[in-house]
Amino acid sequence: MTLKTDITEAMKNAMRAKEKQRLGAIRLILAEIKKIEVDERIEVDDQRVLSILDKMNKQRKDSITQYQAAGRDDLVAIEQAEMQVIAEFLPAALTDSEIESIVKDAIAASGASGMQDMGKVMGIVKPKVQGRADMGAISNMVKAALAG
Repeated sequence: MTLKTDITEAMKNAMRAKEKQRLGAIRLILAEIKKIEVDERIEVDDQRVLSILDKMNKQRKDSITQYQAAGRDDLVAIEQAEMQVIAEFLPAALTDSEIESIVKDAIAASGASGMQDMGKVMGIVKPKVQGRADMGAISNMVKAALAG
């Protein structure tokens, strides 16, 4: 079963259970997936769905930061609820040691020797960690490994 199918089933279950807030968040996810399918005329695969979910999660984090700065706790609560629903469909987060191992393996596999090879390393690392770790933190880890 694909991730998109799981999300659609979750929407049906939320409808049956009359979980309004959860249903709204799931519909946002499906709308984003549908938008990409229509715009690019493709059928998204699980990797692309993970990418979409990861992006949506990042958008929620940014919004929460801005709402907290503005003192809008009501909007912060909505964004956090949406993040929880999005997180249900993301794979379990990687530990720091797992990430370090992936980065080291990618550096070895790409034969990277310096900062000029960062793109090669990130190209190998990104598919393995998509939706399971913060890409900003991964990027910093790769920079540190290539610099040192």
